[in-house]
Amino acid sequence: MSSQVISAPRNSLNARQAETVARIFEATHELLTKVGPDDLTIRMVAGEAGVSAATAYTYFASKFHLYAELYWRHIQTHPIDEHALAEKSSPTARVQQVISEFVEATEKSPALAAAANQALLSSDPNVERLRLRIGAEFVARIHQALGEQADEVVVDALAMAFSGALLQVGMQVMTYEEMVERLGKVIAVIMEGPK
Repeated sequence: MSSQVISAPRNSLNARQAETVARIFEATHELLTKVGPDDLTIRMVAGEAGVSAATAYTYFASKFHLYAELYWRHIQTHPIDEHALAEKSSPTARVQQVISEFVEATEKSPALAAAANQALLSSDPNVERLRLRIGAEFVARIHQALGEQADEVVVDALAMAFSGALLQVGMQVMTYEEMVERLGKVIAVIMEGPK
């Protein structure tokens, strides 16, 4: 993960601070793969990033805050494939494409996905704004797939179905691959009604 891809959790960071945050993000990503989200600590990340724990805590109040920020950045580096979306002829197929891309981007980093599940379900107050941003991003992608005439109730139903499916993956009730297949059918029912 390059520092060009990762942006800072605050817009007002100077160049040195932004580089420190980038190192923290990079260290987190590497350590998540090695030790997993349960055993990772801010102190471990700080050591891997070459900064003091106090410095790391200056930017991230908890590991859940750090996980949520890292996941938000990960989503931002995987925008909708406009070309693939334009090739889909029906609104149902476009929504299925958006869901599939979102899941594919998440699935590329399973350790980060597991960490994000923990973080987004936590009661950490620092995560709340990120939870709202991530949810808003997903809703915006559904809107983009449906176009300007999107029915808000349909958008809500799709967002809730997707959130529920992510929760089931996080609880290991199903895999991401199963999620895409099952959610594709649910999307068709929401969009077109039962057959």
